[in-house]
Amino acid sequence: MALRRKGGRERTIDYWPGFVDALSTLLLSIMFLLTVFVLGQFILSREISGKDEVLDRLNNQINELTELLALEKSGKQDLEDSFANLQAQLALAEGERSKLQKLLDQGAGTAGTAEARAGTLSNELTQQKDISERALNQVELLNQQIAALRAQIAAVEEALQVSEAKDKTSQAKISDLGRRLNVALAQRVQELNRYRSDFFGRLREILSDRENIRIVGDRFVFQSEVLFPSGGAELNEAGKAEMGKLATALLELSREIPSEIDWVLRVDGHTDNVPLSGTGRYADNWELSSARATSVVKFLISQGVPANRLVAAGFGQYQAIAEGDSDEAKAQNRRIELKLTEK
Repeated sequence: MALRRKGGRERTIDYWPGFVDALSTLLLSIMFLLTVFVLGQFILSREISGKDEVLDRLNNQINELTELLALEKSGKQDLEDSFANLQAQLALAEGERSKLQKLLDQGAGTAGTAEARAGTLSNELTQQKDISERALNQVELLNQQIAALRAQIAAVEEALQVSEAKDKTSQAKISDLGRRLNVALAQRVQELNRYRSDFFGRLREILSDRENIRIVGDRFVFQSEVLFPSGGAELNEAGKAEMGKLATALLELSREIPSEIDWVLRVDGHTDNVPLSGTGRYADNWELSSARATSVVKFLISQGVPANRLVAAGFGQYQAIAEGDSDEAKAQNRRIELKLTEK
């Protein structure tokens, strides 16, 4: 019996290590799927935010056109009210004319009676003639007023027809506005992208021999060490030379960009995450990054670039492109970025 018990224990299989390995593999798969899902959500939110900005601009323009249409309708209502008032005045004038015509007829009858009774009613006949003459004058005046009112009514009707035509035209324009805005926006973006590509292409040719200058997406990136001394915001001689080349390329390109494209060159200053010493000129990295961007903008202005085509912005250490605290990561984060965009 002891041997049988010993043999039974030796045949027992331990499943626990295999179960732990399977569970670990399942957890790693779930973590990988969650990472892919979060990354996809981040990219999708970036795309949606860009489209929301374009949609907001289109909604603002449609609201402006809606306000213009409301003003047109208000003007139409005023014209209709004026037309109703003129019709009322015409009715009153017609009534006055009828009364005067009756008075004229009565005056004519009285004149006939006065001729039969010439001896006894001569004074009354003279008075009636005066009354008749005044009545005729009033009738003539009323006829002129009626003609003027009819002319005004005709003008009002014509204005109403013009207003209705404008109303129909405005509705047609509004219905077609979305399509035209989309086409115009696509053309503007396409034109700006073409000029941006030309601009970066020329800068590539001019600055191709510099290893510490590179293109990242739609931005031209200069490492700060190329342009500024450590902790300073004044352009050194090498930096002025590089910015001079940039100004030349920008001036050449500005002559080719159509005037209806409201473009600007944005100059962004960035620093690493090392705090500045309290004894320096700048209190923190915010001030240093802003001062460096402003220094580049002012130099470009001195080279003839229009000031209204330049924008300076400082981001401190809060828009890093390299993670970590290594010297290489810090050097990449200390940079000046140039971006050609619309206002």
